[in-house]
Amino acid sequence: MIILDIETSGLDFQKNGIWQIGAIELENPENIFFQESKIDPEDLTEQGALEITGKTKEQLRDSSKQTQEQLIKNFFDWVNKISIKIPVCQNPQFDLSFLETKAKKYNIQYPFHHRTFDLHSIAQTIQFKIKNKFLIWDNKSDMGLSNILGFVGMSDNRNTHNALEDAKLTAECFSRLIYNKPLLKEYSNLPIPKYLKNDNL
Repeated sequence: MIILDIETSGLDFQKNGIWQIGAIELENPENIFFQESKIDPEDLTEQGALEITGKTKEQLRDSSKQTQEQLIKNFFDWVNKISIKIPVCQNPQFDLSFLETKAKKYNIQYPFHHRTFDLHSIAQTIQFKIKNKFLIWDNKSDMGLSNILGFVGMSDNRNTHNALEDAKLTAECFSRLIYNKPLLKEYSNLPIPKYLKNDNL
C-alpha cells in the first residue's frame, strides 16, 4: 500500500497546483518518494497554503525546479513499481482529486483504483469502539492528523507542513491503529497507548 501526502498552492484541485509529493510503501517503508516542482504558470496560490507550508509565491514558482508534469510522471513511475497500489491518506479525496486532475491535464495514465484507506475514518471508528462516541467539535469531525497523533501516543511537533514528514506520520498512525505496533524507527521510542492494544478492538 502507498502512504501518500501532497502539498499544494491551495485547496482547489482545479485552480491550484501540486509542488510537493511524499509517499512511503507501507510493506517496505524504506522505499520512499519525495520530490518537489514548480507549479504551472496558470496555477493560483492561496495565502492559507503559504502559511501552512512556510513558503512564498516565488518559491512555489522557482524556475530551477522541475515542472509539475515531470513531478507527476516521476511519482507515477515510482507507484507503478509497487505491487499493492492502494493509497492510504488523511482525507484521500483531497490528495487524489489533485493527482487525478493533473493526470488528465498532462494526459498521463492514472495508476490508482478508486478505493482507498482513509486514516481519518479508521481513527474515528476505533475512537468510537473505545469511547462509544466520535470526536466531534462544532458539529464537525475533529479527527485531524494532530488529534490522531495524540490518539496513538504521539505529538504534533510540526511548525509547517512537509509532504514526506506528513506521509511518515500518516504511516506511523496507520500502523499503530491497524497493527498495534510502530512502523518507523524514528518513532519507535514512543509507546502505544494501552487502549489501542485492547483485544476487543
